[in-house]
Amino acid sequence: MTLSGKTALVTGGNRGIGLATVRALAQAGAEVHFTARSAANLAAAQRDLGDIPATGHLANMTDRIAMATVLDLGFDILVNNAAVIAPIGRILDVSAEDWATSIDTNLTSAFHATQRALTHMVARGGGTIVNISSGAAHRPQEGWSAYCAGKAGLAMLTRSVHLEYGHQGIRIFGFAPGVVDTDMQVSIRASGINPVSRLPRESLAPPQEPAQAIAWLCTAAADPLAGQELDVRSPELRAAAGLPPLP
Repeated sequence: MTLSGKTALVTGGNRGIGLATVRALAQAGAEVHFTARSAANLAAAQRDLGDIPATGHLANMTDRIAMATVLDLGFDILVNNAAVIAPIGRILDVSAEDWATSIDTNLTSAFHATQRALTHMVARGGGTIVNISSGAAHRPQEGWSAYCAGKAGLAMLTRSVHLEYGHQGIRIFGFAPGVVDTDMQVSIRASGINPVSRLPRESLAPPQEPAQAIAWLCTAAADPLAGQELDVRSPELRAAAGLPPLP
């Protein structure tokens, strides 16, 4: 698996699946950039990466100007990873403002990043976009109405981009990483509001597994899957990406 000569941007690449994806893409030979919301997060990510080459950018996904500045560097690969789980709560218990903030972060900002990236990718004749999806895009979970709605919208955005630009060399994938041991899962467990919150930590997958699959999706080997919503638990996908079969 080689991505030599490719440039990549991972949003929210300072921790969890994002940071693991930065590593996987760099190890596959890509020139990798990532965004983070604070200088402290950038510094922590650079320490974690050690001598793995990657360039961090201070940019919140909802800051259109900052994100445009980064995206206008032009990338062959965009991984829309940045997302929030909040607000967690039943519909009568969350505010419309918090709900809207979630949609802005998880959907509208991903649309903006995709739109800006497409401008450069189409001009160059192609590119790859991986939208980090979720089983929540297709199955509601109690207390996650905003997150589920945002991810469902992102799944339709994936299909729309494939319909409109697939013939121009744009490869786009929706990828559900499964239940992964990340900081987001800490917030989910603390809520105790649905079955996902009660999963034992030892049952969660390490971030390296979905990251390896994401890197594989960025190679030509994944061309036949373009435009689809994919799941890390798929035996066929795991085998193709070099992941061990699930027990």
